[in-house]
Amino acid sequence: MKELSSGRVRLAPGPLQARLELNKRYVMSLTNENLLRNFYLEAGLWSYSGNGGTTSATTTSTDGPEHWHWGWESPTCELRGHIMGHWLSAAATIYGQTQDGLVKAKADYIVAELARCQEANGGEWLAAFPESYMHRIARGKYVWAPHYTIHKLLMGLYDMYRLAGSAAALELMTNMAAWFYRWTDGFTREEMDDLLDLETGGMLETWADLYGVTGSGAHLELVRRYDRRRFFDALLEGRDVLTNKHANTQIPEILGAARAWEVTGEERYRRIVEAFWRCAVSERGYTATGAGDNGELWMPQGEMAARLGAGQEHCCNYNMMRLAQVLLRWTGDPAYADYWERRFVNGVLAHQHGETGMISYFIGLGAGSRKTWGTPTGHFWCCHGTLMQANASYEGQIFMEEEDGLAVCQWLPSKLEYEIGGTAIRLRIEQDGQHGLEPLSSWSVTGMTAITRADLPPIPVHRPDRFMYRLTFEAERAVTFKLRMRLPWWLSGEPVITVNGEAPLQGELKPSTFVELEREWKSGDTITVELPKGLKAEALPGEPGTVAFLDGPIVLAGLTAEERILTGNLEQPETLLAADRERNHGWWSPGYYRTVGIDRGFRFVPLYEIKDEIYSVYFPVRAHGAAGRENGEVSK
Repeated sequence: MKELSSGRVRLAPGPLQARLELNKRYVMSLTNENLLRNFYLEAGLWSYSGNGGTTSATTTSTDGPEHWHWGWESPTCELRGHIMGHWLSAAATIYGQTQDGLVKAKADYIVAELARCQEANGGEWLAAFPESYMHRIARGKYVWAPHYTIHKLLMGLYDMYRLAGSAAALELMTNMAAWFYRWTDGFTREEMDDLLDLETGGMLETWADLYGVTGSGAHLELVRRYDRRRFFDALLEGRDVLTNKHANTQIPEILGAARAWEVTGEERYRRIVEAFWRCAVSERGYTATGAGDNGELWMPQGEMAARLGAGQEHCCNYNMMRLAQVLLRWTGDPAYADYWERRFVNGVLAHQHGETGMISYFIGLGAGSRKTWGTPTGHFWCCHGTLMQANASYEGQIFMEEEDGLAVCQWLPSKLEYEIGGTAIRLRIEQDGQHGLEPLSSWSVTGMTAITRADLPPIPVHRPDRFMYRLTFEAERAVTFKLRMRLPWWLSGEPVITVNGEAPLQGELKPSTFVELEREWKSGDTITVELPKGLKAEALPGEPGTVAFLDGPIVLAGLTAEERILTGNLEQPETLLAADRERNHGWWSPGYYRTVGIDRGFRFVPLYEIKDEIYSVYFPVRAHGAAGRENGEVSK
């Protein structure tokens, strides 16, 4: 499988496009001066007083410290400058999705100012902190992750080159590579390995990206030098080198190995990635949200009940989604797209405040959890940066290109413009939010029309038990190709697929597979897809009597601050939860339930809708008639 070039796919109007626009408004609200301030400071192009520090110095009301960026971007924080890289990646991706000229103009201006800073620094070094940080870590003195911060900047510059066509950004990146080539030239392998044991982020990935563009021997040598052998070799030996280790130190390194395989073809790098996935996901297991981490650390394999504290980290969530997309591209295995979807619905969407657009660093899953939201300019956690990137790039995973056609990998309303055999085609995915469900729905003209027009087909009496999509094909002339569509992991029954009202598929259609339709497609051809979903109880790894509830792909959060024992049959979740508040004006409310059969009942809502409420995700369940958990009669 291969990803489509930027701009081929656009989100259709609806809840996800609204989330994208929310993020875009925030990205554009960050001022040039604040984004660049620490870079200017390091390059000697700005000082607070502005006039040599005389007693007559004044500042305007818009330039005082109260308006600067603080938290991890403050001038006193060693990690300062990391947000610049995230911002550039987000801006480049938003431009690729929207073709908004204002976004590109702002990003191009910032790249030009970074070039001015690099020139003032001598032509190579570019950072919001001094070169001395790198020399200090080389002497064994602790500095908070300068490699990590540089990686974010390099990634942003590469994305500006790749997605926004900025040759200037590639030049800045190439100049920085010259500095790092010279700096690392005198280190022994052991000294380099010691450096790589500090948090290097995705430095390997950026050198591989650069080598993929330039083919330079110096850039290939940087790939070799930033190969973290102590970690990689242990993975290849089959050892668990993840448990209780810093998860988001390791995931970007594996993304680097993945990119190194793609540009060098060396099989060892691919085996490293596959060994990591086995250790991090296949053998470890994960929570209902897809997370194998808590409080930034990998949880023990198959034992997660005692680790439901701080919760999943957004950086880990985003980077594991990136890795799943890489493996989908390599293998075509829909299990990776399933994993991406679980993380998207219960990670990306759940970490972003639906009204303010702000980030929750962690999402707890234990009893009495609460999301803690960052502020627009006061925190700038690492997850703040990955939030900007994640919410700029929904569209890249929807369609994939194959040798003999196209694949629909994610069911997100969108429109594709593509060319097959010299014929321009358009393919739209629309979601029916009246006869099916549409997460994140709110007021819309479509919903208003549905409840006011008497001549339309009737709305179902109760909340639908399925997601419904319509794919419409348009082209100047007929064209033959294969269209594959993912049947997701959460299917609760046989999907219904028709082409122009006819059912062309025979035999059983199974979850977590691709279904294939190969035919001559004509303009106006319409595919309807109904994906039935159900309420499901999913056990916590290591504690089978403790479960989370999912409504299709949507993890539910119980609005209770304490651990509550539920009574019922896990094989029949409807004995535990009943539909609640199923309709709101012109839209359905997926994921809304209430408990049945217990005192002091409480409600469930989608985890992604939680804002400031206290909630719990996992609940012990006692079988009907059991005396209690202490008797060991917990439902299996």
